[in-house]
Order: sequence, then structure tokens, then C-alpha cells
Amino acid sequence: MRYLLFTLFCLLAGTAHAAPAKAYMSIIIDDLGQSSERDSRTLALPGPVTMAIMPDTPHASDFARQAHKAGKTVILHMPMDPASGPYAWHPGTPLPELANRLQAALAKVPYAAGINNHMGSRMTAQREPMAWLMGELQQRHLFFVDSRTSAATVAAAEAQRTGLAHVSRDVFLDDTRTPEAIAGQLRLGVELARRQGSAVLIGHPYPQTLAILEQELPRLRSQGITLIGLKQMIAERSNQAMPGHGRHGIYSNR
Repeated sequence: MRYLLFTLFCLLAGTAHAAPAKAYMSIIIDDLGQSSERDSRTLALPGPVTMAIMPDTPHASDFARQAHKAGKTVILHMPMDPASGPYAWHPGTPLPELANRLQAALAKVPYAAGINNHMGSRMTAQREPMAWLMGELQQRHLFFVDSRTSAATVAAAEAQRTGLAHVSRDVFLDDTRTPEAIAGQLRLGVELARRQGSAVLIGHPYPQTLAILEQELPRLRSQGITLIGLKQMIAERSNQAMPGHGRHGIYSNR
């Protein structure tokens, strides 16, 4: 009898360990600043959804100010190779020029609390510029989000080595732009958050994505999920051992 009770206790203890007591989720919407209509709809999403604003868009500065005034976290959605444009980082570009482009991009997106990479499958695999970037962000008191557009990324590893506040994306919501696929990716995020204790999701201001989020975000709490901002997510993950994150949806062509 004692043996059976001991076995039952161990099983219950193992189950409790496998399922974290709290499940947190952070959501980032990329590619903002291009359309006032989509920007406004994104800003109206309930909860602490992060606004990732591209510097080379017509509404970047105005929307950054609007989002900050609304109490949302603003981050710079920094173009990186294979992205193009006046702010984009490319392999082989001298560090002084990378620094100039970062400074100019940050000036276009006021109130940015951190940055994440727009595309960047080639650039985030470059160790020297990623190491420089993390040191620069450390000096500026900004955090970094590795969008993980490539399995070869070294960005998060360099942020970790530098001691920079950072997180990495777990799930892309909308690489397939159908309501069914997006809803499925959101469910995957919920499952990961329950299993790991937290999940970071990235989406875009597509009508299908916004419609699913408008419908489902108010339901997260009833599913045991607490939506939190990126700074709180960074703090939560720094207190957790998070091995084996799924990183679902890594695309080498972004």
C-alpha cells in the first residue's frame, strides 16, 4: 500500500512539473506603418500586443507616437538581408554604415523599446554584425527579439552572450494566410504556452490575421493564457529554463 501511494505521489508530482502553473503569451504584429487603416485596426486589438514598425514606411513616425500614446509597446522592425531599402543591413556592409542605418531607423520609429528583424535570414547568420548589434542595443537600453527567420540565426546566441535582454519567436501565425491556418497556429501557441510556460507569436496586419485575433484574444484567459508585454515576457523567461523551444515555422527565404 505504501509503495502504491509513493508511486501515485511521484506520478502526480511529475504531472505538476510537466504543466507549468502559469501560461504566458506575447504577440507581435510586424510590418506596421504602411497603411493607416491596418495600423489602426492593429492598435485596437485588446491587450498588450506589440507594434513592430518598419522605418521605411509612410506612417512609421506618426504611428509610433500614436501607439506609444495608447500604451502599447513599440519596437523597430529592422530590415535585414534579404530585405532591401535605405535602412537594410546586408552581409559585408562596414560596421560604421550599419551603425548609421540603425541610428536612422531608430529616428524614424520614436519610442522604440527594442528591435526585431524584418526578414534577415542571411543577415542574422552573420556573427560579427550580430555581436556588434547586441552590444549597441545594450548601450541604448533596448531589447532584441529574434524573429528566427532562419535556423542558422546566431542573433539570440549573441544576445545571450552579451547579456542583452532578449526573447525568440516560437510561432509564426500567418505564413499561410487562411483563417483556418491562422487559427491553427494560434492554438499551437496556446499549447506551447501551456507546456512550456510561455510562447512568443509573430503575425502581420493581414485582414485574416486581425479577424482571428479580434475574435480569439478575449478568449485567451478562459483557456488559461495570460497575454503579457515583451518586457514581462523577457523577465519571465529569464526565470525559466526553456530548453527545446519549438520555433515552429522557420523560413529560410525571409
